[in-house]
Amino acid sequence: MRYRNALVSSAVACAAALLWYCVAPSPSEKSAATAKRAFVGEPTNGDQVPVNDYIAVDQFGYRPEMNKVAVLVDPQSGWNAKDAYVPGSPLEVRRWADGSIVFSGAPVPWKQGATEASSGDRGAWFDFSAVMEPGSYFIFDRKNGARSYRFDIGPDVYRDVLKASMRMFYFNRANYAKTKPFACVGKRCWTQRADYVGARQDSEAHSVTARTDNKTKRDLSGGWWDAGDTNKYVTFIEVVIHQLLSAYEAKPHAFGDDFGIPESGNGLPDLIDEVKVELDWLKKMQAKDLDGGALLKVGDVDHIDKLPEDATSARFYYPAPCSSSTITVASVFPHAALVLRGFEPLKAYAEELKWRAIAAWDWYQGHPKSDSCDDGTIKSGDADRSLDEQNGVAVVAAVYLFALTGEERYQNYVRENYEKTRPFSEDRWSAYDADQGDALLFYTTLPKADPELKAKILERKTSEAKNVEIYGFKPDLDLYRAYMRDESYHWGSNQIRANFANTNYDLIQYKLVDADAARGVMERVTGLLNSFHGVNPMRTVYLTNMSAYGAERSASEIFHSWFRDKDRRYDSAQKSELGPAPGYVPGGPNKDYCKDADPKENRCASSALKKQPPQKAYLDFNTGWEPKNEHDKSWEITEPAIYYQSAYVKLLSKFVD
Repeated sequence: MRYRNALVSSAVACAAALLWYCVAPSPSEKSAATAKRAFVGEPTNGDQVPVNDYIAVDQFGYRPEMNKVAVLVDPQSGWNAKDAYVPGSPLEVRRWADGSIVFSGAPVPWKQGATEASSGDRGAWFDFSAVMEPGSYFIFDRKNGARSYRFDIGPDVYRDVLKASMRMFYFNRANYAKTKPFACVGKRCWTQRADYVGARQDSEAHSVTARTDNKTKRDLSGGWWDAGDTNKYVTFIEVVIHQLLSAYEAKPHAFGDDFGIPESGNGLPDLIDEVKVELDWLKKMQAKDLDGGALLKVGDVDHIDKLPEDATSARFYYPAPCSSSTITVASVFPHAALVLRGFEPLKAYAEELKWRAIAAWDWYQGHPKSDSCDDGTIKSGDADRSLDEQNGVAVVAAVYLFALTGEERYQNYVRENYEKTRPFSEDRWSAYDADQGDALLFYTTLPKADPELKAKILERKTSEAKNVEIYGFKPDLDLYRAYMRDESYHWGSNQIRANFANTNYDLIQYKLVDADAARGVMERVTGLLNSFHGVNPMRTVYLTNMSAYGAERSASEIFHSWFRDKDRRYDSAQKSELGPAPGYVPGGPNKDYCKDADPKENRCASSALKKQPPQKAYLDFNTGWEPKNEHDKSWEITEPAIYYQSAYVKLLSKFVD
């Protein structure tokens, strides 16, 4: 029935709905976005037909049971305002190998042809959810002689994408050589010598207040670089570890022992191996002589303009433990202990984490709180967290410590302080500080959870789901089926994009909605996932260099100290054969680009990025401060970060069995 109903002639569709695409814009008003050489006739395979990327599809593909909707885009404002696409009707889904038709249907205009202000586009939807048979396909627009990008349908369509996105953490390991075959995808390899392993570097870091005193020397090697810079922050790691562990707990079978990292094949899931890389470093930051306290940060005192492997600068740390870093390890270690104790080789390791977590908790409760431990001497990000933020982290720590130890003092702390968390102070639950919402929902599953508190947490979550527009699928909110409030298109918006999906999926994971509502929620989650994979106003896959995985238009540049501007190996602007390593999630569209720049130095004031609709405030670039460069703060757009990555990994894992 669904298939037959979709076979509506374009004439009937236009008469019935007054579709915007029934009348094409005048060529004098817009330039055609379709291919220069339109295909005429019956294609016998997908290679014959030129691509029109305004037929936006998930470039990796779809699981058979998923909603599958192509967005047909007619730009009205922004970078591509001069382009136009008027889709033919009907459109066809065809097999890639032989061009045979498997489905045909008419596009449906979004909001009767309205232009969406957030993207600057109008368009239509082509629903081909009825196509469920595994295989490779393309959408064919006979009228325009063009096709979509190739996409696959199958139960494992995202498995290799998940592996690539997890391997970002391997590529971002600090003080660690990336070698063959682990640094390779096919014949392309991203090898690198170990960074900061010389004298006075990470294995011999010195106190920044006693830089020549060898008595302050500490081995603070290991862990991950935080983002595109090579500094390492304890406070920034909290949400990353929690999200990776929560992703594993929810879908353990998504994470195998074959992700292509050096530890693959050791009998442990590679996600656990990778998390342990960071836990080993965090243990060093909570050295025994600190009595349970934890150091804040390791890094340079100057901005270093060299490849990481070539950097010879000394490395430093702040010598005093800080409340913000200490409560971070008190939060992360018990969650890790709960998961790692399930693996026989890691039982003793998990027990050590337990006692370290308790020591950190006791230190935090017995010392003054500070939000000014980072004075900026060690450059890049400010690692401080506000006292309110520390209050929220402390609730997370108490939840996992209660789950791990059963001690009532931790549950009492949750009872007395849960309203200090973001889920109880705003309406986006886990879109920001995602670990807080995740911890509260996890608490409701504990056998000894306080029934009254459990009820309050669940009531808060379900009430939001009924009354807040970010939950469930609401067709009129976004042409691209991935609604976010305009205010969320800020620095690092792709992290929020994933977290909006994750906080929606909570309703399914914790069985908080009925079957009908769950279908709408799942459509919302699916739309947000598809938006990472090319169904967005930039028609770009927000993962780097994914051609080997099926993406024909993925991000090709990121702001990163390794994959740097003008490097012949890694910069696509230099016609590099490599580009950045695959799988990095860039920051994403940022409507506030250059907002905080010094007016006296702001050379990006004329940047066209500042004039884009929120969803188009993105540019595939990696330049830094340069004379006469109108785009010179690319880190606000394309810099990756491990917390963007963990949010995406958690989302994608829900679609991998």
